[in-house]
Amino acid sequence: MVTVLDASGQQLAPCSPEKAHRLLAGGRARLVSQDPMVIELALVAALRSRRVRAESSPPGEGRSLLLHVCCGPCATYSINRLRQMGFAVTGFWYNPNVHPFDEHERRRECISSYAREVGLPMVWPEGYEAQAYFEAVAGHEARAERCAICYRLRLGRTAQVAKQRGFDAFSTTLLISPYQKQTLIRGIGEELATQQGVEFCFENLRRGWGERGRLAREHGLYQQQYCGCTYSEQEATERSRAR
Repeated sequence: MVTVLDASGQQLAPCSPEKAHRLLAGGRARLVSQDPMVIELALVAALRSRRVRAESSPPGEGRSLLLHVCCGPCATYSINRLRQMGFAVTGFWYNPNVHPFDEHERRRECISSYAREVGLPMVWPEGYEAQAYFEAVAGHEARAERCAICYRLRLGRTAQVAKQRGFDAFSTTLLISPYQKQTLIRGIGEELATQQGVEFCFENLRRGWGERGRLAREHGLYQQQYCGCTYSEQEATERSRAR
C-alpha cells in the first residue's frame, strides 16, 4: 500500500499503487518518495470531527521529556508540538548509525545550531559509537532487521538516560518521518518504557511532515539524502541510478 499525506503533511488512509498513479497522472498529488512510495495530495483533507475529552490542562504540563533527535529538520515540528502539549523538552543526540563520521558531525552541528536558535537544552553523549551500531546489526543487514535493531539501540540509550536524569518521559523525532516504521518504533518505545520505568510519549508527529519541510527551509537546515547508515546510503544511490 502507498502512504498518503495531505497538503499539510497529515497522514491519511493508505491507497493502492494503482490509485496513487492515477492521482499523480491527474495532477491531484505529487510524489514524495518512490521507495517506500509516499504521495502528497494537493488539498488539505477535511477530516471527520472527533469528540475529544476536555482536559483542564495540556497532557505534558509540568512534566519533563527527553527527546531523541535524529536530525535538525525532524526536530523542528517535533519540538514545537511537544512544547504545545506542555512538556519541558530537552534534546538528546545519540545516532551511532550515522556514517561516515563527517556526516555524523554535520548533522550534529546542524541540530546544535538549531537548538541554540530555539532555546532547546541538549544532552550530548561523548564519543562516536559507530562500532556499537555495526556490531549490533552484523548478520542482520537486511532493511527490516537492521532498522528494528537501530531503533532499539537509539531508543534504549534515550530511555536509560531519561531514567538516570529523572525525566518524566522520553520520545523520538523518528516518529515524524513517513520513511520510518512508526508502529514498530512505538512498540519498542513502550517496551523500553516498561523496562526502565519511565513513560514513552507517543504522538503521531507525521501530521507535521509538511510543516517540518517548511521550517527546515526557513531556518536553512541541512537536509540529508539518506537515513544515516551506510546501507541506507547505498540503497539511496541505487534508487537514484535506477531513476
